[in-house]
Amino acid sequence: MLSGYREFRLPGSKNYRLTGAERSVSAMAPRDPIPKKVPLFPILSLLCFTSIFMVLSQFRESPISITAPSLQSIQLAEREGSGHKGQLGSCDYSDGTWIYDNNARVSRYDNSCKEIFKGWNCISGDKSNARELIKWRWKPKQCDLPQFDPLRFLQNYRDTSIGFVGDSLNRNMFVSLFCTLKSVSGEVRKWRPVGADRGFTFLQYNLTIAYHRTNLFARYGRWSANSNGGVLETLGFKEGYRVDVDVPESTWAQAPSFHDILIFNTGHWWRAPSKFDPVKSPMLFFKTGQPIIPPLPPDRGLDLVLEHMILFVEERARPGSIKFFRTQSPRHFEGGDWDQGGSCRRDQPLSTEMVEELFSVKNNRTNVEVRLVNEHLYRALKGSGFKILDITHLSEFRADAHPSTAGGKKHDDCMHWCLPGITDTWNDLFIKQLNIIKDRT
Repeated sequence: MLSGYREFRLPGSKNYRLTGAERSVSAMAPRDPIPKKVPLFPILSLLCFTSIFMVLSQFRESPISITAPSLQSIQLAEREGSGHKGQLGSCDYSDGTWIYDNNARVSRYDNSCKEIFKGWNCISGDKSNARELIKWRWKPKQCDLPQFDPLRFLQNYRDTSIGFVGDSLNRNMFVSLFCTLKSVSGEVRKWRPVGADRGFTFLQYNLTIAYHRTNLFARYGRWSANSNGGVLETLGFKEGYRVDVDVPESTWAQAPSFHDILIFNTGHWWRAPSKFDPVKSPMLFFKTGQPIIPPLPPDRGLDLVLEHMILFVEERARPGSIKFFRTQSPRHFEGGDWDQGGSCRRDQPLSTEMVEELFSVKNNRTNVEVRLVNEHLYRALKGSGFKILDITHLSEFRADAHPSTAGGKKHDDCMHWCLPGITDTWNDLFIKQLNIIKDRT
């Protein structure tokens, strides 16, 4: 390294050399006494001139150090889209606080939106805090997350098709988006792409949104022992559910080649003992048409399904399409699970301490599935072309935002969300991330 220079390196950038501020003029030790006849003015002038020259030289080279922070900011922004959890640009949108605003403006849509499933319409169901839900706003610590502008969204994404693929929690999000868009554009036609459960086209903008229902991603159905015997029969299995880890369910198999933007989710059905009883009706995993031996537990089956379905989507997705995978939506059963008298009667968001008490994996509470499933998702999505839409932590606080007894079921609904409600914020986050990606292309 050259004398008088120091080197620094930014990740992914070239090397730069900056003139060291520590460079100084060597002190000149006096030798013989200066004769009285020698005038001091020329010597002092020379020293002053030299000092000024060196100071100016340093200022001339210093602008490189000023530009370094902007390079770092660019690199932080480029981290978005690489699978980083909750990170959009230089802000972590998953880290923040819910703020109550008593003067909040009216909801972006109301309970008259006909697409709202009856059990999620908490205003019509007379939930006590239903009208208060829209007054809570998620405030990330380092930035803001404003409500998206539905009219601008329709204009910016004209001639676009958006597909939600997943369980009823993705339908919750789909309905939120539909009702918001319909509030500003009433020219809507029902239209379902192949396999979709429901779909709509906003005619003025030729923008289509659709929901493809799938519980496990993979094809599955009832399985019963064959009287002629087989490998599963020899192991004592009499009935269960066959899950083909490498075959997508037909409801969404064509979605990747049709939609420009995709939002996937899965998770809750993988931990549903009422459906997949580990003894009476276990999941039995098949690959290339043959049972996987030895039989796999559900969490390992989830890993295989994610591995194959992620690859399936990436091989068949439209060129330039944008693929999101939404993280797990938390349940808030307290005092037991849904079939054990569990309830969610709170009317205020949880504290940070209570969130950790309910959802920490080490506590292994009723709702522990949310973080356990996310661990599988993060591993499977690493290195893929999917963007992670992290809604988990901000949703963990909102034990007050479920239908509860207003859901009209025999038990409290502490899984789905009231509409209007928290899935509106999910869409704010989704569209914020979508706009960042769009601005870079």
